[in-house]
Amino acid sequence: MRKNPYYRGPRSDHFDGLRFFNTPVERENGLADVLRWRFEERYRAPWPARIDRPPPDRPPERVAGASLRLSYIGHASFLLQCFGLNILVDPVWSERASPVAFAGPKRLSPAGVAFEDLPPIDAVLVTHNHYDHMDLSFLSRIARECAPKIIVPLGNDAILRAADGSLRPEARDWGETVALSSEVAVRLDPAYHWSARGMFDRRMALWASFAIGTPAGTIYFIGDTAYRDGAIFREAAMKSPDIALALLPIGAYDPSWFMRRHHVCPEEAVRIFQDLGARSAFAHHWGVFRLTDEKREEPPKRLALALERAAIPHELFVALPPGSVRRYDLAANERFWEAAP
Repeated sequence: MRKNPYYRGPRSDHFDGLRFFNTPVERENGLADVLRWRFEERYRAPWPARIDRPPPDRPPERVAGASLRLSYIGHASFLLQCFGLNILVDPVWSERASPVAFAGPKRLSPAGVAFEDLPPIDAVLVTHNHYDHMDLSFLSRIARECAPKIIVPLGNDAILRAADGSLRPEARDWGETVALSSEVAVRLDPAYHWSARGMFDRRMALWASFAIGTPAGTIYFIGDTAYRDGAIFREAAMKSPDIALALLPIGAYDPSWFMRRHHVCPEEAVRIFQDLGARSAFAHHWGVFRLTDEKREEPPKRLALALERAAIPHELFVALPPGSVRRYDLAANERFWEAAP
């Protein structure tokens, strides 16, 4: 009988004893789908060899109270500073999102904050084990420098410990909450996605989204997800009716017939924004690593059109380059938009 190399635990509504799964279960892309995508005649939009970006950010050591300072590192990586905590989500600093250093998707722009300019890191949250979200070399380095609390979904702790025995990650299931301080806690929520580090470990480690709860509001981070029926996002809104900021993916969606099972397009990201009832949003997962076929500049353009159709002011859901900094008042209670009927 085959065994899961990462996790052994009781069966549940999303674990069958060997693999994790989404509910309801949908057909996954198989080898035939991969071959069709890779080898059928198709248009793959060219990307630039390099991109311009703002000067790298140099964050302060700490930010007190309900004023959130958000630094966009690039792709799905952010530095969040509020209530005296410094939190990294899905931090990737490597030049390639790949198991090898000489091939695979290459970074088009440097990280928005140089490693040497990072403040002391208190917590690191990793949504799943794909190479563009779990950077083992960075995690080892930040652990040596700061010894932060590392929170991962079930099974991913075994991957980190196998890579570096000095790492001490905490693995949690969907629905579980971990305190980051006396004021801030993080809850793991479902996402419509999957996991794998190699060819034979598909869905053997769990994936998640993170709801970071503070006394002044919730920060909701989705690393990767499909939309499907949107039920998990409406459920998240019921659990956290005070979402001040949602960090939502908008890229890596073309061709749609293949990617819609794994990623959202900008129009679906706007639907998630509405489902969550968030007051504001910041777009990520576009323009840094080339993973799919769309033009690099297309996701933010489609996002702008989707916001216009939904009668949502563009300043409430922004798409900015790595190195960008935004400040949010988590304590503000106003919602400035209404969904179009």
